[in-house]
Amino acid sequence: MSHAMRNFQPLTRRLALTGLAALASSRVRAQSVLRIAYLKSTSDLALAKAHGSLEQRLAPMGVSVVWAGPFAAAAPALEALNADAVDLTVGSSTAFVTARAAGVPLVLFGYQRMASGGEALLVKTGSPLKTLADLRGRSVAVNRGGTGEYILARGLLKAGIPLAEVKRVYLNPMDAKAAFARGDVDAWAIWDPFIAIAVESGEARVLADGDACASENAVTYFVRQDYLAANRPVVRAVYDVLSAENRWGAAHQDAAGALWAQELGLPPALAPRLGRNNTPPLTRVGTAQMAEVARIADWFAANGIVPQRPDLGGFLVDIGK
Repeated sequence: MSHAMRNFQPLTRRLALTGLAALASSRVRAQSVLRIAYLKSTSDLALAKAHGSLEQRLAPMGVSVVWAGPFAAAAPALEALNADAVDLTVGSSTAFVTARAAGVPLVLFGYQRMASGGEALLVKTGSPLKTLADLRGRSVAVNRGGTGEYILARGLLKAGIPLAEVKRVYLNPMDAKAAFARGDVDAWAIWDPFIAIAVESGEARVLADGDACASENAVTYFVRQDYLAANRPVVRAVYDVLSAENRWGAAHQDAAGALWAQELGLPPALAPRLGRNNTPPLTRVGTAQMAEVARIADWFAANGIVPQRPDLGGFLVDIGK
């Protein structure tokens, strides 16, 4: 079974664990409902949920919002989308490529290039590892086919180290956090807020950030292809709300960071770092953004992270058109 397909296996048990089995079986498709898979994350979607701005914007359109989750990461949220249990969610451009490789019928409509500090390779504070080259022969915790595996592979490429010379340990973020804390792995490829938590606590330091790894990863927003076809004005309104929340966050980084810290149950002291690392501009999907995602798809296929390059035609849209 391919890496991509292992990420999107039959969902009955996993949806039951997240409380979505009933929602999936009901298959609510009415235009009056937008079902959102919610991740506890440092995203503009999290700001919109905290402010209630989506409900305010969509109510005059006769659309109510149903929040499903929270989900620990993009992969299970995308599984719920694939199962037609939800209509819209947030993830990364790397997760999008992996999902498309598995045939998930999702469309990417919002694009937020990650800030350099928003993804990184972490090592223990007292680790002897100082450079990317020092990872040769070491073990690194990553999430399969997502940001973690991508940033590790990109960093190794930049350092001239074959991917096969580093052991990838495939774990979800929470299991990776525990493995890193126990010292079961030498490094951890991860994103915020896990970076902020580990670094601010003194447990970890950044070995290489997104810029050092030449990352082209982005936070991206997805919607089911059939939902977009039937409800394009609703999705456009969602983008407008997310864009407004993004501008607010950029202008009020400490306040945005404080909201994220509160939502994630993190110490208020983390707010400034969260605000700095997670407020790059949100944009529509244009030619430049499509090219970046295409390069990730090419690279994933060339490096065996997905079995073959996925079809991206028609699955990246400029929601303003």
